[in-house]
Parts: sequence; C-alpha cells; structure tokens
Amino acid sequence: MGSTRYDMDARYDRARREGYASKSAGEIFTQNAKRMAHESMNPKGISFRESRDSSVHPNSVPIILGLDVTGSMGHIPHELIKEGLPKLMGGIIQGGVPDPALLFLGIGDHECDSYPLQVGQFESGDEELDMWLTRTYIESGGGGNAGESYLVAWYFAAFHTRTDAFEKRGQKGLLFTVGDEPCLKTLPASAIREIMGSGQQSFKHTELLEEAKKRYEVFHISVLHSGQAVNADQGWKDLLGQNCLSIEDYRDVPKVIKEIVCSRFNENQFKTKDLGDINNIQMF
Repeated sequence: MGSTRYDMDARYDRARREGYASKSAGEIFTQNAKRMAHESMNPKGISFRESRDSSVHPNSVPIILGLDVTGSMGHIPHELIKEGLPKLMGGIIQGGVPDPALLFLGIGDHECDSYPLQVGQFESGDEELDMWLTRTYIESGGGGNAGESYLVAWYFAAFHTRTDAFEKRGQKGLLFTVGDEPCLKTLPASAIREIMGSGQQSFKHTELLEEAKKRYEVFHISVLHSGQAVNADQGWKDLLGQNCLSIEDYRDVPKVIKEIVCSRFNENQFKTKDLGDINNIQMF
C-alpha cells in the first residue's frame, strides 16, 4: 500500500463535493447506521499490514494512529475528516517528511465492546486515507471498567505489521494512541482469539508496550476534556514519560502528531540499535 500521493487540491475538491464540513458524523460514518464494523477493517485472520517502499515513496515512514472510538472520544474522527486529516498529512509533508504512510486503528474496549479493534491499511494517498477513516465504526461503547483497550494497538503493531523502514533501514515507525481513559492492564488470550481469530498467550499492558517499542516509538495523546481524563493522564505519564502528550483541545491532535513526526524524522531518532532480530517476528 502507500503508492499514491497526498494531493491537497484533490482532497479539498472531494471534501467540498462530499460535504464534509456540513454533514453530521452519522452521515459521513455510515457504518454507524449499520451498527457494525466494516468487513475490510475486521482484524480477524489478518497476518500483517505492511508499509512498503515504492517508486513514489522510496523511503516510507510508517505511522500508526489508534483512535479511541468509544462514547466520549467519537467526535475526533469526525473532526479529522472535516479538517484535521489534511492538516496532519499536509503538515507532515511540508515539514520535510515526503513519504508518510498512515494506518488508522479504531480502538474500543475488549472487555465489553463488539469491535475493540478495527484496522485500516498503511496509505499515503488522500483518497485512500479518507476511505479508511470514513469506514471506521464509531461504536461509542466502552464501559465502567476504568479503561479502554489501547494495548490492542500495541499488540497489533508488535505482531501484525511489517515495514520496509525497519526491515531495510533499521528505522522505527511511530505509533500514536489518542484517548481520555487509562489503559486496560491485561489482554487475555481469549480476547486475542476473539479479535484476531487465534491466540495462545495472555499479555500484560507493559509487556505489549515493550514489544511495540522494538519497532515503533510509542506515544499517547491524552485529551484532557474532563476530570476523569485529567486523572488518567498521570497514569499515562508514569507509563510513557515524555511520550505522553497532554492536550485540552482535541482539535490539536493533528498539530501534535505533525510536530512529533517531523522533529523525530529530521533528527533521525528512529534508528534501531540492534538489527539482529528484524526478521524474527512472531505472531500471537
């Protein structure tokens, strides 16, 4: 994937035709009316999502964006399709990163939601990225269990992605989750089997974080729009340190991601220290 370019003019024209600025979330995210995830975003049976180089993008930079789509966070995908996504991709490219490949994940709650993980593809083109974003089902679930399944993003990145950036150049990608809840602490093997179709091992959230960090620099963006979110923020800081990024206005998500991607890329901070196990990728 990722063999097309992000064309700001084409994206502006399509947004105008589709009426992104004026349509409600329900009109744009049509899976909501069906009350089910799009078949193409069902992770069950997926071996890998791949970010590969191409003649158009010879130095692909893999970026995973895991969006909390539970009740209090479901407005962020709507903001992204209206204005945020072109700001994000345009800002990254203008900031000196010509070959970004972006993968959307929809994150719910594996303890109580029907669709705790939805998975797009690594894409670089404006039309393809709009397609995956608008296919996302805003389940608006979650529960009173003091957390959401951000750790499934780490699981998927660690065991079900492959990138030329890492395999050819020893460069880590970037993984962002966005939310306002704590991270659930365990991912049982039973939940993995339900989500992915197979799975024999249970994981603690810290174990999955360390696995994801082998191939990605991992960030979390805490959206501090409630007292509960402020309380959760400290736990994220304890877990990720300076890689926990706290914002009060959810519309700042594209700006924060753009600044991190551009600064890390231009400083060449994604070089791995040990390439010995690049091809020793296990699936769980």
